[in-house]
Amino acid sequence: MPLLPIGKLPAELLQAVLDKHVARDPRVIVGPRVGEDAAVIDLGDRCLVATADPITFATDDLGWYALHVNANDIVVRGATPRWFLATLLLPAGRTDDDTVRALFGQLAEACEELEVALVGGHTEVTHGIDRPIVAGTMLGEVARDKLVTTSGARIGDAIVLTKGVPLEGAALIARGKEAELRARGVPPAVIRRARDFLRTPGISVRPEAEIACELATVHAMHDPTEGGIATALHELAAAAGVGLRIDHDRITVLPEGRTLCEAFGLDPLGTIASGALLMTLAPGEAGIVIHALAREGIDCHFIGQVVPPEQGVTLMDGTRQWPLPAFARDEITRLFGEG
Repeated sequence: MPLLPIGKLPAELLQAVLDKHVARDPRVIVGPRVGEDAAVIDLGDRCLVATADPITFATDDLGWYALHVNANDIVVRGATPRWFLATLLLPAGRTDDDTVRALFGQLAEACEELEVALVGGHTEVTHGIDRPIVAGTMLGEVARDKLVTTSGARIGDAIVLTKGVPLEGAALIARGKEAELRARGVPPAVIRRARDFLRTPGISVRPEAEIACELATVHAMHDPTEGGIATALHELAAAAGVGLRIDHDRITVLPEGRTLCEAFGLDPLGTIASGALLMTLAPGEAGIVIHALAREGIDCHFIGQVVPPEQGVTLMDGTRQWPLPAFARDEITRLFGEG
């Protein structure tokens, strides 16, 4: 039997094992499903929202990064992040007191930014890894009538995308492959701007999610992570049981992201894209949200429409139409294959 590649499990395999083994509880409104970003548990008039996400790529600001990636999965539920637990696995023979203090300093910085409490977790120095790994669990809460799910997309909805892609992928490539990029002729200024993407325009989608939910009835939100915007769109369609018609030229590909991907022959549409936010909502309300975000300096564009499921998930370019490509694994694993 062939070995699985690095990256997310194939969606069919993951859903099959979840369907077979996950315990049932009537209070679970949203459980583990492909395309859904966080679990939702009924607490009466409010819901507890829970997610878990590890940071396995080597990166600067590891602790800070882990907070924001996990918080994104909470805010796309329309919820407010409240509590964070961090499991820190530190490599044997490579960890000293300064490493530990720096990681906790990053966690504290991000907790302060997000007004989140660090409430627990686990920390150990362990064999079998060559760099620190942070596995985070974030808990949040939302009023029952304000809950948003990926499966909420409705036929006729406008699809909007904030900031652009691949924001996270460009930052990781710039931080992890700077020497190779320079050798391939990428200008230092492009690499420098991409390195800073985690903070400018920023990996957090909390500002745009909160503004959108305040001003409009958002039917669905999704956080495009591994597999990029293409995988996120396929997941959204599958979760909601709909089709999507996407205008290829309206997908905002950040110039620096395009340049860095081209340097290594990667497709920006399949490259990890945290920092962007996908939303679906009624077309009239989409216009309100797009203009409101523009006033706050947040890029946001209409990229397509939710259509009946029999129309599939397609890209459009004028009169030309073709299936949106699917990526079995994130493009960035071709550079960081060790995970």
